[in-house]
Amino acid sequence: METESEPYVRLATLRQLHQVVAELNTARSLADTLQTVADGVVAGLGYELACVNLVRPDGDLVVAAFAGSAAAEALITGRVGSRASWERRLSMGEGWGDLRFIPHTEGWVLMEDDVPQWHTDGPEPRFEDEWHPQDRLYAPMYASGGGRELLGVISVDRPRNGRRPGPWGQEALQMYASQAGIAISNARLRANMQRALVRLEREQQALRASEESFRQAFEYAPSGMAIAEMGGDQHGRLLRTNDALCRLLGRPASAMRRYAFADLVHPDDVGTLLRTSAEGGRAEIRLSRRDGSYVWVSLRNSVVADTADGPRFLLTHVEDIEDRKRHELQLAHRASHDALTGLPNSAELRARLSARLCERPEAGRPSDVDALDAAYEEAVYAGDGYGGDGRHGDRHGDGYHDDGFGFDAVGSRPYDHHVHMVAPDDEYDDGTKGLAVLFCDLDGFKSINDRFGHQTGDAVLVEVARRLTTGVRDGDTVARLGGDEFVVLADGLGAADAADLAVRLRNAIILPIRVGGRGVRVGASFGIGWASCGMSVDEVLTSADQRMYVEKRSRSKVHRRAG
Repeated sequence: METESEPYVRLATLRQLHQVVAELNTARSLADTLQTVADGVVAGLGYELACVNLVRPDGDLVVAAFAGSAAAEALITGRVGSRASWERRLSMGEGWGDLRFIPHTEGWVLMEDDVPQWHTDGPEPRFEDEWHPQDRLYAPMYASGGGRELLGVISVDRPRNGRRPGPWGQEALQMYASQAGIAISNARLRANMQRALVRLEREQQALRASEESFRQAFEYAPSGMAIAEMGGDQHGRLLRTNDALCRLLGRPASAMRRYAFADLVHPDDVGTLLRTSAEGGRAEIRLSRRDGSYVWVSLRNSVVADTADGPRFLLTHVEDIEDRKRHELQLAHRASHDALTGLPNSAELRARLSARLCERPEAGRPSDVDALDAAYEEAVYAGDGYGGDGRHGDRHGDGYHDDGFGFDAVGSRPYDHHVHMVAPDDEYDDGTKGLAVLFCDLDGFKSINDRFGHQTGDAVLVEVARRLTTGVRDGDTVARLGGDEFVVLADGLGAADAADLAVRLRNAIILPIRVGGRGVRVGASFGIGWASCGMSVDEVLTSADQRMYVEKRSRSKVHRRAG
């Protein structure tokens, strides 16, 4: 059975979460937003039923949207539950972060209160974490800002896998509820702003009242707001900003009027900003603060038009999404790295290796252009190469160093100009350098697990990962393939260089490892393969794996354990 701890399951969940969160921002009206929230739970989070309960002005909660069952929707949509009953529910059961889970063993006392609810039939659970038909799980939605104003509650039922959500599923639902709260707040804000703009255009006799309404909605909006000039030499210049935007960027309003958004945007995001100047345009960019740092924001534009003269200015809503971006990066890192060692996992290893390969087979010796590229890379590595002194420069702690494989820290982009990979000749050293793939399998690790337990085994794996990472250069990748298998990708090596690297790494691994007051030892077998264009990732890894087993069989069991 697939579990949420498996990397490809987590990646699929992350992709689905990103998709449904993106769809929250496409809804125009508040009603559309509420229905999109309910539909997103069913479509992207793995539940068969979802209900959105919205706080009314009098404090009670009304069922505003439902997804997953037409019969249940007809039964409870529009019904109201008192605030007191809801507060009672949100204080019962188990707290999973902001989530509230009420197991069926406690929820029976809620059967007669006034909160609209539906009941599903089903068998009794067969194991501890199986979902019971009368289990309840609630995800509160709060307004953005520090006040934690309750906007509503998402109720979910019947997980498709039949189990209570684990930590990954809980975190996904909590993040979705946070983004849903922002989307509902934004929908309300947009509705208020649109009403204010309509009054400005159509109610000439009540112009002053309309302007005051607009001013209050603008000035006291919890998110940043700006009005910018459209057209002419001053296109894009900020005419007016509210306090929230000034606080976000750490700049006074008088200073903001000297800038356009193009002056404040991160250089890498200028193109995105220029493509987002039309009505309804939306972009996620970085804006500079007064202290020189950058903050991630979401921009949503509306064109305020004059019926006689055409467009006059651009109304921009600026939402602080720094926390969401940081959370997305953390989730992406967790999905692509091994939880125990912190090294890149199998999926990330394959992605990095795939980025260096193309479908065109190597044609023997490299071309003149490739030779020049290789010479340049060799010169770059000369100050941090594999020399006799064993020094390899600074470490970054995740088994990947950011010069050698064409990825940046965020986007993991490959090089713009592909350099074709060729494999050095194992028998004749003609000076060819290539991308070495060192497949490492620990010898004697199973006996450590059997004798001392998995906790000791885990500590050994962590220390082996540290020694491998310490023993490579900036730009090389050390990944945990699974179990006691590791893979090292090292570019710019000849056959002799790769063999020397394998010996040094093996010698580092076989040194005693202190765990819990005792010393344990493991051996290591290395197989050296080469990545060449025209090969698939599986072919590259299989080649290195086969050579590792040849090397393992060539030594006796005693020598393998002793290193």
